[in-house]
Amino acid sequence: MKKPLLIIIIILVVILALPLINLVRWTFQTKKPMDIIIVDKTVPTFDREKHKSFNWILTNDRFVKQEKKTSYSVARDYFGFKPLRPAKTKKFKKGEYNVRQVLDTLGKTCEAIYFTDSYGVYFNEWYEGIGRARRSKRLFGGMNSSDNTMVQIMQDSNKLVVIEYSAFDYPTDGLIAYRIQEKLGITWTTWTGKYFSTLDTLVDKKFPLWMTGMYRRQYREPWTFNKPGVVFVRDRSIIVLEEGTHLKSAIPSIVSDSAYISKWEMAESIPFTNWFDIIDPMGTEVISRFKLETTAEGDSLLAGDGLTSSFPAVIRNPAKTNTYYFSGDFTNFNIPMWTARFKGVEKLKSVFYSKKPEDEGKFFWLYYKPLITGIFNDYYSSLQGK
Repeated sequence: MKKPLLIIIIILVVILALPLINLVRWTFQTKKPMDIIIVDKTVPTFDREKHKSFNWILTNDRFVKQEKKTSYSVARDYFGFKPLRPAKTKKFKKGEYNVRQVLDTLGKTCEAIYFTDSYGVYFNEWYEGIGRARRSKRLFGGMNSSDNTMVQIMQDSNKLVVIEYSAFDYPTDGLIAYRIQEKLGITWTTWTGKYFSTLDTLVDKKFPLWMTGMYRRQYREPWTFNKPGVVFVRDRSIIVLEEGTHLKSAIPSIVSDSAYISKWEMAESIPFTNWFDIIDPMGTEVISRFKLETTAEGDSLLAGDGLTSSFPAVIRNPAKTNTYYFSGDFTNFNIPMWTARFKGVEKLKSVFYSKKPEDEGKFFWLYYKPLITGIFNDYYSSLQGK
């Protein structure tokens, strides 16, 4: 056999063998038994992308269910809105726990709980094509008294509690939202916001038209924005920051504390393009912050409503050291689950995202995965040390 052909064959064998080797390495990796409750009330499709990336990390890191020692299923192992097949029937199940279950079993047996999304599913989302109103009839969603009780019991036992963006806004009852904020040690300003690659409604056919109507009612002038920007909303108020006028660069970034950058190997700064809310951290520890590159005009516009260009993204309650709040829609990423079963796949992470700032894969690999891995592995280690 000629030498060049032999070299090519060897290279091909190595390339084909590597995935198999890494699959075997993952299979025999030490399992981490821990009962984790996942709550996702926003599941309008079978992709379940509002908790899928979290499940990916659990699977890849070999966190398994305590009793069966099997990986957590994206389709089955969560509480929340559950679409039923066939899809065309539009049937669904409300998978939720009640206070009695919390008191009798769940609060005692589970070691961690993660509310990945509480917003819910609505008529105009489930039955597509009905309209693009800001709010429609709720089918399922919002934090409730059972969730509040669950968080309380978990905190009382110093267990891990992670709550993500959308816990306080509609449709969560005001009193429940207040109680949850108390437990987190923060106050929600009632402002939420999002980056848009264009504010031109003729270019972006999916742009939320309720925002333009809200703007016209508040300012008594037409919506003329056509560049990238960030929109803040609350109740009946809206603030629009447009690139060039109010922002030097439209895309918000998340900047982390140097201690956690080193400890959890997170990116120092990462673009973020999903929904976020603005909280007052009170006395909590701020792990990461959102940062807007505002102009003087942008700072002035924000200051008119008591806002600044920097606000918390991830906090930890120092009084309840295993309680965290993520002030953004972090988990929303539709990652292929099959890739989770290869050990060391993160070494090829640059293959899975582009250089575009809007690429959600970049946020997952450089920030969200290290963040979750750090929090859950630190907590698991603390359990083993008991």
